[in-house]
Amino acid sequence: MAIYLYGIQYQGFTKIKHIHKFACDYLLNWFPNIGSYQAFNNRLNRLGGAFTRLSEILIKDFQPDDCCIDQSLLDSMPIVTCSGKRTGKVAREITDKGYCSTKGMYYYGIKLHMLGFRRKGTLPFPEQIIYTPASENDLNVYKTAWSNLYNRTFFGDKIYMNHDFNKQMKMEYNSEMLAPIKAVKGMAEVIKQRIKAADDLFSTAVSRVRQPIEAMFAWLIEKTDIQRASKVRSTKGLIVHAFGRLSAAFLNYAFNP
Repeated sequence: MAIYLYGIQYQGFTKIKHIHKFACDYLLNWFPNIGSYQAFNNRLNRLGGAFTRLSEILIKDFQPDDCCIDQSLLDSMPIVTCSGKRTGKVAREITDKGYCSTKGMYYYGIKLHMLGFRRKGTLPFPEQIIYTPASENDLNVYKTAWSNLYNRTFFGDKIYMNHDFNKQMKMEYNSEMLAPIKAVKGMAEVIKQRIKAADDLFSTAVSRVRQPIEAMFAWLIEKTDIQRASKVRSTKGLIVHAFGRLSAAFLNYAFNP
């Protein structure tokens, strides 16, 4: 685990074979029994549970003081095992085919869902991260995992907005979802034009508040290349890829928020 985390976070490697080679070249005094690349990879694949627990600890125990605990940003990003043009054969127990509207592509893999505390002027800090199969709808994850939080204002994109459900949340939990305004089918054109300016201003304001979570995903990808899992060959390997890279990213972020 130490070699893997160090290789990603401090040496900038994103491929296991590069991490192993670096350790063999420079760290043998510390790790004399590192073994072959195959042995190293097999050992990593047995540590999925350890990486999962480490990522939970880093998120739970190192929350910065400047978090707005009553304001949350939420979004999702794909972790791709292969293109949607092919048939996914890796980690079928936890993956399936989904669509990423941001990239306009079908893919096989899993989806990372993040709920993060808003921090004004900087990246949010994760409150919880959930992995689901790629086809899982973001709104369903929000409803089942996070909609029962009390006294919370959520900022999301259009997919999270459901007016009837939002009214129920407001009544039961005093929480609400703010998202860019969706166009209403069948609305008269004269009414659309009348409310367009106000809707555009509101949508822009919400988008500005939630923009840092998109920057968080870009930071995660830059630091760990977490989005590309095409080299993974097993379910255990995908779990290590997902939680190991998450741990590597937040290991430094937790101590230098």
